[in-house]
Amino acid sequence: MDKIDHRILTSLEDDARQSFAELGEQVGLSKTPCWQRVRDLERSGVIRGYRAEIDSAQLGLKVEAFVHVTLSSVQHVEFEAAVLQHPAVLQCFTTAGQADYLMHVLVAGISELDRLLRMEISQMPGVQRIETTVCMKTVKHRASITGCLR
Repeated sequence: MDKIDHRILTSLEDDARQSFAELGEQVGLSKTPCWQRVRDLERSGVIRGYRAEIDSAQLGLKVEAFVHVTLSSVQHVEFEAAVLQHPAVLQCFTTAGQADYLMHVLVAGISELDRLLRMEISQMPGVQRIETTVCMKTVKHRASITGCLR
């Protein structure tokens, strides 16, 4: 990857709906070479896909929480399979710390969070302990990944 590829990625992170002509103009390429570079970035897996950024509160999903999960046994495969199937789990990470996993969840309200924690997450394979932090306000939603390269 060269500087042009980095500029392409930065521009796509900002606006993935722009045309190849607009993108090429921003990075100093004509439309066809720009399209070829984007296609190569997609094929290599650097660009994994394109998504719309959706305001969860507008859909009635107003409570975000972070759940630390500690397993009692080596049921990691089963636990991870259950997490992959659960629609309220936005992200899940293995961690090096007191807990085995950190989950980012999104629900409509506190009663839904209570149900999710007590009736669903606590019943997943191997779960011994959960500790939850409720998000009060998002200060920084998401930064540019290419910004981390600087």
